Amino acid sequence: MQEKGTISIHTENIFPIIKKFLYSDHEIFLRELVSNSVDAVQKLKRVSSMGQFKGEMGELQVQVAFDENAKTLTISDNGIGMTAEEIKKYINQVAFSGAEEFMEKFKEAKDANEIIGKFGLGFYSAFMVAEKVEIQTLSYQEGAEPAHWTCDGSTEFELSEGTRTTRGTEVILHINKDSEEFLDKHKLEGILDKYCKFLPVPVKFGTKTEQEPDGEDAEGKTKYKSVEVDNIINTTTPIWTKMPADLKDEDYLNFYRELYPFSEEPLFWIHLNVDYPFNLTGVLYFPKVKNELDLQRNKIKLFSRQVFITDEVKDIVPEFLMFLHGVIDSPDIPLNVSRSFLQADSNVKKINTYITKKVADKLAELFKNDRKGYEEKWNDIGLFIKYGMISDEKFYDKAKDFALFTNTKNEYFTLAEYKEKVSGLQTDKTGNVVYIYATDPSKQDAFIQSANKKGYDVLLMNSPIDTHFISQLEHKLEKTTLKRVDADVADKLIQKEESLPSVLSEEQTTKVKEIFSKAITKAGMNVEIESLNPEEFPVTVTVDEFTRRMKDMAKMGGGMSFYGSLPDNFKVAINANHKLISRILDAGSEELQTKLAKQAFDLALLSQGMLTGAELTEFVTRSVNLID
Repeated sequence: MQEKGTISIHTENIFPIIKKFLYSDHEIFLRELVSNSVDAVQKLKRVSSMGQFKGEMGELQVQVAFDENAKTLTISDNGIGMTAEEIKKYINQVAFSGAEEFMEKFKEAKDANEIIGKFGLGFYSAFMVAEKVEIQTLSYQEGAEPAHWTCDGSTEFELSEGTRTTRGTEVILHINKDSEEFLDKHKLEGILDKYCKFLPVPVKFGTKTEQEPDGEDAEGKTKYKSVEVDNIINTTTPIWTKMPADLKDEDYLNFYRELYPFSEEPLFWIHLNVDYPFNLTGVLYFPKVKNELDLQRNKIKLFSRQVFITDEVKDIVPEFLMFLHGVIDSPDIPLNVSRSFLQADSNVKKINTYITKKVADKLAELFKNDRKGYEEKWNDIGLFIKYGMISDEKFYDKAKDFALFTNTKNEYFTLAEYKEKVSGLQTDKTGNVVYIYATDPSKQDAFIQSANKKGYDVLLMNSPIDTHFISQLEHKLEKTTLKRVDADVADKLIQKEESLPSVLSEEQTTKVKEIFSKAITKAGMNVEIESLNPEEFPVTVTVDEFTRRMKDMAKMGGGMSFYGSLPDNFKVAINANHKLISRILDAGSEELQTKLAKQAFDLALLSQGMLTGAELTEFVTRSVNLID
């Protein structure tokens, strides 16, 4: 039997495209061919279970072997095999609706995955790296004849009687000169480890070397047997394929260590297992995030039937959960996926929603069952929970019950608990509850102490996304506003009905403003005389909440660029009731008044960390002179 023909693909351009398409993606040819072999083995299991194959299956496996001297790479299996007719059907007839449509779609393709996936070219990806490809195969069917197919990368093929004596298929790639890197042991090991590490059929890998004569081929040349390849490179039953009841904590931790060696232990994990309305399995781990959300991304690996696809899972996993680690496996996601497919596919959207729900349920369970342990984890998980509440409405609805506030005394409260705690004392004259917060307790300590003296509680809001989280809380929480502790003097943070009388006359007030306006030469400082508690500082420098928040959001790229360009505008609050202000008024000379006013102002700057360089040196020198 010998037959020659033309592969029916309706275009002469397909092979040059396959060979040259995006060099960086060439390695996926091995994934495609090994996956085909795994499918052939699993098909044999199926026909056997259905009673259509009654022979001995033996040790089912896939082998990958390379011969550096012969420049061949061989992928073989003892699966279902093919007849000559099946080769014609599955190999020769690459189904295209026409060259014009193909070329049009090819123009839009972003990567090799996309072109292979759209056109069923898994087998033909071999021509990315091979100048010639051979198939030796023998079907499982009783009485089947072995078949041999060969193609040199043109649209011409030859189909003849094969030499294989055992059931299965062997694909031999004659590697071209430009692709000899794929004959390197370490290179091949790296690709197999990446794509085939968890395939459900044992994959053996090694060197194929000629060992002993094994008859003659059709041309009368001596054939050689190859050494047995016996290095298994994969785990056929990774933990996500097992039932949670059959696993211990140590199993999950060992798998995490295998995926992410040298990483810190995860905080906890979620085992995913759903078969309706889509199929999905996997394990997602919660790493210790702290305030480094961006550094943790792209650690989730996407599989399809245990074949690795990608670690870019943005559309499958919600954006705010991208910091999670682990694996997701779904046969409902094709092996070859493009970004446009992921964005449009309905199953992907369902999976996205399901994962959000599972994560929320797990967090709610942890909070309910072990609140103390949950609070201890809050510094590691709080950032992503806040991020989720900001970006996902459904997650917010669930998370509002287990999200926590932390105050500067390191106490923890749910949103409802905190409102109850502060409503009495921190409600202003309009009926709004005012939450006071600090972003840097070490720098804002003086303001925190002033607020505490009045009985106010101060929250800690120091994560990278708290500016956005604060805005969302104001939008979600009824009659609630948030103010940073240094947005005003403590007496004015929460506007009450009562106000303190001033000890200064109107004339003295005007004089004080004049003295300080003359003493303060720093730009953007607006002097205001206020009647405050005499225990408060004599001078306080603040920026109002709205302006500072808008400028902060502008820095973060929040679409507030106009505010980012505004000059700094500070309020200098002079406490008319502080005894130092009266002393400045009573100073013997205008020069001394100015010097003391300048000193009081610099002390206010110093408490805000705003006194640096030459101004700090001048302050120190003046302080020494005043002491003298």
